[in-house]
Amino acid sequence: MAAVMNPSDNNVLSTESLAEIDKWVAKYPAEQKQSAVMAALRIAQEANGGYLTTELMDAVADYLDMPRVSVYEVATFYSMYELSPVGQHKICVCTNISCMLCGSDEVVAHFKKRLGIGLGETTADGRITLKEVECLGACVGAPMLQIDKQYFEHLTPETIDKILDNLD
Repeated sequence: MAAVMNPSDNNVLSTESLAEIDKWVAKYPAEQKQSAVMAALRIAQEANGGYLTTELMDAVADYLDMPRVSVYEVATFYSMYELSPVGQHKICVCTNISCMLCGSDEVVAHFKKRLGIGLGETTADGRITLKEVECLGACVGAPMLQIDKQYFEHLTPETIDKILDNLD
């Protein structure tokens, strides 16, 4: 296990981030504080402009007193974590079975044409990253996507255009 750190020893995570992580840690028994790893990674990622660095993941591991490799495993397994910079807006298009059967291929094709980028790419102006993801849990609204923290369902080329036109 990594050494236990005091918040003042951590120069990577802000005081605000540590306070927010502590709220999640408090939800679990003291000996199971590692259970807050997903929330801690989300908090670190949001504070860093949308992506995680090795330094941030190491700080989370040290703060939660867990092996660094365990944090890396979580960060690389779940699609909500990014290990490199992303655009101002991250568009996550679900291509799992329900969305695929309801037209996610056409949704992806429309985004590629409209934005001029492929899956896993970011527009030249750094505004939008387009990402393919597994099920987002809104199968009844297929095809669907998530932009930042908001879901959009029953997508058509027209609704996609409206969504893009209204992004700040």
